[in-house]
Amino acid sequence: MREPRRLDSRDPGFGAALEALLAFEGAQDEGVDRAVAAILEDVQRRGDEALVEYTRRFDRWAPRDAADLEVAPAACREALARIGAADRGALETAAARIRAYHEHQHLRGWRVEEPDGTMLGQQVTPLDRVGLYVPGGKAAYPSSVLMNAVAAKVAGVPELVMVVPTPDGHANDHVLAAAGLAGVDRVFRVGGAQAIGALAFGTGRVPAVDKIVGPGNAYVAAAKRRVFGRVGIDMVAGPSEILVVADATARPGWVAMDLFSQAEHDEIAQPILVTPDAAFADRVVAAMRAAIGAMPRRAIIESSVANRGAVILVRDLEEACEIANRIAPEHLELAVADPDALLPRIRHAGAIFMGHYASESLGDYCAGPNHVLPTSRTARFSSPLGVYDFQKRSSLIRVARPAALRLGETARTLARAEGLEAHARSAELRGEEER
Repeated sequence: MREPRRLDSRDPGFGAALEALLAFEGAQDEGVDRAVAAILEDVQRRGDEALVEYTRRFDRWAPRDAADLEVAPAACREALARIGAADRGALETAAARIRAYHEHQHLRGWRVEEPDGTMLGQQVTPLDRVGLYVPGGKAAYPSSVLMNAVAAKVAGVPELVMVVPTPDGHANDHVLAAAGLAGVDRVFRVGGAQAIGALAFGTGRVPAVDKIVGPGNAYVAAAKRRVFGRVGIDMVAGPSEILVVADATARPGWVAMDLFSQAEHDEIAQPILVTPDAAFADRVVAAMRAAIGAMPRRAIIESSVANRGAVILVRDLEEACEIANRIAPEHLELAVADPDALLPRIRHAGAIFMGHYASESLGDYCAGPNHVLPTSRTARFSSPLGVYDFQKRSSLIRVARPAALRLGETARTLARAEGLEAHARSAELRGEEER
């Protein structure tokens, strides 16, 4: 296999080399965008008829009508029974841990009573209806169902609508089983940009939602961009990333496989090792060479490692943390003897895995925190998906008469400074005696 590129923070051109490594062309392909725009317009105009036609064209099966697109609730229960005890137990364990973690994230309302009887506060309510997109083309992702659906249900979302493509008409049992475990209310066998359009606009069969979450291909991402504003979206995710900060106490074989665990997602995924120990870096690369032959997704891993992977040598672990913050990775592993000592230095990361036993793969499936994480350096300003993404806040304002008199003077003055006379009079009227 081709080795990952080597960078050294001591080199004069390191800054430019790092920026080149991180550069990723995320601009939307114009051809994809035009195709998506046409599909969305068609779904908005023709509704269920368009969904049936696109499903026949892209998913290679022929629903008789829109009713055929919906999965009966009993199908999820039946799938859960079919998948076998071991798989069912794994899904149940993961779902329970995800639920327990997200129970800690509830936003709660609050109120403050002022001496004159004025009350200020915040009311927190769940979204009414959420749409969950689950990929179903190249692979099946029951873990994605659990991460999104459990968080939404913990938030109190009363109706969760899932869409998933079923190539050749075959629904994946693990995906359906996960939907049943997580409490998904309705499931539709439709994918692509047309599924996003159905969730955003509503059709005769698919109800319009308030927010759309879940990953997808370039067409799904483009569709989510286009419908944002009409509905909320979680994010438009980029390629998967992992950054491992390691010292000599880490095991080279473990680190190599952790880098592979993200590289196998996609040819444009980015696996990076940062270490102050050149000999350890050599051992990791040797472990990668030794392990690659046994990887079923070898070609994808090799492409990812060669084109976007890197081994970065640094002066010390303090500098490693500085570089980690510049990269702001989706997944950050602190594979060091004392991860707690480094943690205060980390400001930007989607998820932080602390110590040698906290593999990133546990976070993907069953540790408990959400695996929907900010990518492409957006961890500088955004956070993992959570309960708070399915709740909204309303301000509460109750004003007693004494406060209306006192605050009215302030509001009147500021309103007239802005040239807004109706605002000023609205505030004044509360202070005038009733006639």
